[in-house]
Amino acid sequence: RAKYLETAQGYLDVMYKRLPEYFGRLPKAPLVVKRVEAFREQPGGAAHYYGPTPDGKQPGIFYAHLIDMSAVSLWALESLAYHEGVPGHHMQIAIQNELTDIPVFRTQYGYSAFSEGWGLYSEDLGKTMGGFTEPYNDFGRLNSELWRAVRLVLDTGLHAKGWTEDEAVAWAMANSARPESSIKSEVRRFLMNPAQATTYKIGMIRIQQLRDEAKAELGDKFDWKSFHDTVIGGGSMPLPVLDERVRAWIATQKKA
Repeated sequence: RAKYLETAQGYLDVMYKRLPEYFGRLPKAPLVVKRVEAFREQPGGAAHYYGPTPDGKQPGIFYAHLIDMSAVSLWALESLAYHEGVPGHHMQIAIQNELTDIPVFRTQYGYSAFSEGWGLYSEDLGKTMGGFTEPYNDFGRLNSELWRAVRLVLDTGLHAKGWTEDEAVAWAMANSARPESSIKSEVRRFLMNPAQATTYKIGMIRIQQLRDEAKAELGDKFDWKSFHDTVIGGGSMPLPVLDERVRAWIATQKKA
């Protein structure tokens, strides 16, 4: 368990050094990695991020469920660290918390397609930024991508096709490398939160499309820092609003 937490922190430490190459605005709030508290820890529970408090007294926290170590793996940890930490949720949510040019309620509100789309986008961005040099870790990244596809089927099966919990677990066991305790926990999560699993892919694909559109429109004028600051520098927003924001930025960059 100590090795798991130390390894996660190591990935984040390296990524922090690379952030200035891809982001102009960086979060002021620190980020820590912790095991989930005993009173709410469960076997196979999903790792998650808890944002910093607006007053700066509590850092952003990347929480991991470690009661069942057979449900976690070191080869999947690099991808998870980028998603929950930087350049993922901590980058987006901590910066949103620190914005002063938008109404206060918008610094605390969130849209799942935006925030989880950004988290999933960040896993892929981690490779662009020089991560995943170990083949097993890159396998972990691809396995995480596969799991997000599996979740689209589970979400649809449970809420549109009338699957039972046991049917969903059995299908996921047959079509992924996920441990059973993790699959059971995830299926219960999707039962309680319809379509949340689907928002990940919808958001990621849209952010990637906007990035590719910006690259095609701007050519040599495309700048990673400016693009990323545009995406997350206005807080969480509906995807159609993000479209308008990025396209306005593209138009401005063309004139520069």
